Amino acid sequence: MTEILKRLGAFFVYGASRKDVYFSLIIIAACVFLWFLPTGFENRMPLDSIKCYGVVVSTDNSMAMQHGLIRTGGQIVEVELKDGPLKGEIVTSHNNFIGKLELDTFFEVGDEAYMNISLEAGRVVWANAVDHYRLRAEFYLLGAFVLFLILYAGFTGCQAVLSFAFTFLCMWKVLIPTLLRDYDPIVVTFAITSVLTFVVIFLVAGFNRKGLVAFLGAVIGLAVTCVLGLAFAGPMHINGAVRPFSETLLFAGFGSVDLTRIFLAGVFLSASGAAMDLAIDISAAMREVVVHHPTVTRLALLKSGIMVGRAVIGSMTTTLVLAYSGSYLTMMMLFMGQGVPTFNILNLVYVSTEILHTLAGSFGLVLVAPLTAIIGCFLYVKGEKTAVIQEISMTDPHRVREEPEQEKTVPPAKQQPADRQDNETISADPHRVGEPPAPPDSAPKPKN
Repeated sequence: MTEILKRLGAFFVYGASRKDVYFSLIIIAACVFLWFLPTGFENRMPLDSIKCYGVVVSTDNSMAMQHGLIRTGGQIVEVELKDGPLKGEIVTSHNNFIGKLELDTFFEVGDEAYMNISLEAGRVVWANAVDHYRLRAEFYLLGAFVLFLILYAGFTGCQAVLSFAFTFLCMWKVLIPTLLRDYDPIVVTFAITSVLTFVVIFLVAGFNRKGLVAFLGAVIGLAVTCVLGLAFAGPMHINGAVRPFSETLLFAGFGSVDLTRIFLAGVFLSASGAAMDLAIDISAAMREVVVHHPTVTRLALLKSGIMVGRAVIGSMTTTLVLAYSGSYLTMMMLFMGQGVPTFNILNLVYVSTEILHTLAGSFGLVLVAPLTAIIGCFLYVKGEKTAVIQEISMTDPHRVREEPEQEKTVPPAKQQPADRQDNETISADPHRVGEPPAPPDSAPKPKN
């Protein structure tokens, strides 16, 4: 049992260094600070209100009217509260319908409802069944995701969970309140996105050259995405009012916010995740080349990074297209069903914003690949033929010695088939291979 625990512990902390642990502790402290950081908008809700959940015990649908798919009127529901200071009490709520399927909620007996209750002198004066209660299922799903991630990836999984929590808190506690206070959305969002990129990459990739290469490549690519969005928003006459709840935000007392710049900030914010993935992929691949070939030249390492980027960039660009178009799938179905011409569809402001969103994000993503490769060849290799393997040998010295030891122990007879196979595999790109090995017949014979 002791041996099994030791092996599990070694698996959990594999690849972690003291710098990674210290940096993780700093991010944990930052998450705690952000959790208790006030946004300044907490007091907008009444102080004498409570939030809880309950079970619907009865409904009165006599006032509900069905018009095809749309309901109007309302229903009266009685809900037994299941938590909070009023646990066990039964309250009555009027659930009004406004004729919109995405906003109306129809309750049936046995449904769990999320309740908003106002009190006066400790007594219920108003109760509202806001929506179906979904928090329990969300927490179960989140717990399963966190558990699987930690079991599979060990300490790296813990860092990934930590980066997830930091990203959520940074956006909810810093980004959104700052935008509501009418600061420049482009400047604020790019600054916060750069911080998130720094934290996420160095948590996942480690505090080493791999993380530094990925961070620089991702940030520069995002900067280009931001510039492209700003350059084409004017000629395309893009406005941010096409986003859901944009007009509602204006009429809720925030009429001074610039919806167009908020939309443009969302362009590179949405692309930042894919840019980080691509930058880490290329940086990690180039690091592996240095680990297994310590004498690799700078030019050869650059070629390897470019080739890895070519293989990854196609699917990553398609990922952005699918991610952006998925939210407007029903709108495209509507236009198709009504027979709207294609050019009319492409010229609509809703579609034009998504085209700008997709192309600007994809252009910046494509640029991340060569930038990361160029930065990596200079940071991983100091000279033309001297590889930087010092930090690799310090964190995992066995990997650096692996290849030379195998080359000494494997007999030449077993190496010949592998050599032939490698030559056949990369014969389509002879420039990536050095001078081909001399055939066995032409090998120099020992002198008598």
